[in-house]
Amino acid sequence: MAEHPDPDDVVLSPHERLALRSIEAELRGDRRLARSMRRPPISRLWLPLSVAVLSCASLVLVVMGIRTSDPVVIWCFAGLWPFTLLQAFRLLWRASRGTDRITSWL
Repeated sequence: MAEHPDPDDVVLSPHERLALRSIEAELRGDRRLARSMRRPPISRLWLPLSVAVLSCASLVLVVMGIRTSDPVVIWCFAGLWPFTLLQAFRLLWRASRGTDRITSWL
């Protein structure tokens, strides 16, 4: 198959054009898709908010763990810290890529 430098110069066969028209008609008729495309993405707020909350909770737990040396507090921090780092790296990845989502979990 020959590579085309401009995607607008692609010529479709009549069968491909008919299939494309039927797919487009089906997508235009999908009301849930149209509604979700009109809505502003709410998920952009949740990741920074979760990073802020997890960071504050981790900071409180590490300070309390250092001050009290209570094993329960230290273990709570040890359990919370990986989730805090995961969310922070997701936020950094999203900010560096400039897009809203890369995969379903990122």
